[in-house]
Amino acid sequence: MILLGSTGSIGVNTLIIAQRFGLHVDVLVAGKNIALLNEQIKIHKPRFVVVSHKEDCYHVKHENVLYGEEAILEAIENSSSSLVVNALVGFLGLRPTLKAIECGKRVALANKESLVAAGAFVDITKIQPIDSEHFGLWYLLQNRTIASMTITASGGAFRDWDLHDLPNATLEDTQKHPNWSMGQKITIDSATMVNKMFELLEARWLFGEGKYDAIIETKSLIHALINFKDGSTTAHIANASMQLPISYAIMNRVDEQILEPVDLVKAGSLEFREIDVKRYPIWQIKDELLKNPKRGVVVNAANEAAIKNFIAGKKGFMDISKDIIKAYEKFDYEPQCVEDVFAMDKEVRRFVEMLG
Repeated sequence: MILLGSTGSIGVNTLIIAQRFGLHVDVLVAGKNIALLNEQIKIHKPRFVVVSHKEDCYHVKHENVLYGEEAILEAIENSSSSLVVNALVGFLGLRPTLKAIECGKRVALANKESLVAAGAFVDITKIQPIDSEHFGLWYLLQNRTIASMTITASGGAFRDWDLHDLPNATLEDTQKHPNWSMGQKITIDSATMVNKMFELLEARWLFGEGKYDAIIETKSLIHALINFKDGSTTAHIANASMQLPISYAIMNRVDEQILEPVDLVKAGSLEFREIDVKRYPIWQIKDELLKNPKRGVVVNAANEAAIKNFIAGKKGFMDISKDIIKAYEKFDYEPQCVEDVFAMDKEVRRFVEMLG
C-alpha cells in the first residue's frame, strides 16, 4: 500500500494492521513527526518516503526521501501498489485522492475533505471509507427498503458545558474530548459538530440520495443505525477502535477477531441526545447542505480558515460556526467542475480570513 499520513492516529493503526496481516508498505508519507516516521521506516521498509518540508529530509533515515505535495502525487503515480490509504488531514488530501483514482488505484479514505469538498467529482466506486460511522452503515446494509440512515456523535468537548460558558472556551478546552484523544483539528471539529456534518455529507455521496441524520450517543458504542420502511431499526455496536474499519477498507474481508466484543452488561446503559443548535450552531445549515451537497467546498474551506483564526487567537470558539455560516450564505453557488472546487476553496478562505 501507499500510506498518506503515516504518523497520525489512522496511519499508526493502519500500520498495526499491515504488520499483523503481513501487508507490504511501498510508500510512507508523513508530516513533522520524523522520530516516529523513522521508527516506521525501520519496521516496514518502504521503497520511498515523502515528508512535508525539505529541511526534514535530512533527518529521515532512508535513501529515497522526497518532500512536498508534488512528491506525494509522483509517488502515487510511480508506485506499483494498487491501494492508497489517504489519512491526510484537510483539503491537502483532495489532490492525492484524485490522482490515485486517475491512476486506477483503490482508495481507503480517511480524508473527509476529499468527499466533502469534491464528492461530485470523485469516482465513489474506487472509494472505501475508513470511518466507524460509514463502515457501520455499510455493515448494516441489507436488501430491504431503507427509510433513513443515522450516525452517532460523541458530542465533543463541550457537550456538558453550560451554554453561557461556550463563548469563553479556549483552544486547550477544545482538546479535552470526553471519549478519546485525536488530532487538534478533528477534535475542534468534534466540538463544533462540523465533523459530524461532514460525515453526513460523506454518507450522502457514498450511499446516494436519501434521508440522513445524526444523534449524540455519549459512550460511542453505537456508530450507525439504519431505519427500514417496515419500522424496524438495526444498529452497529462495537468498541471504538479504527482498526476494524481500517481492516475492512484495506482487505475487503476480515474473518478473525479485531476488537474485543462490547460487554453490554458492563456498559450498563446508553444515553442519546438531540444535537441542539444552541450548543452546535452549525447544525442549522445541515439540512440545506445535504440538499445542496456540492456546496460542501464552501463549508470545508470556511471551516479550515475559521479554525486558523481561532488558533491564532483572532476569534473565539463560537465564531467558528458563525463565520462558516456567513461564508455559506455569501457563496450560494456550486462548482461545475473540479477546477472550480480549487478556485472556490481559495476564494472562501480569503473571505473568512478577512473576517478575522
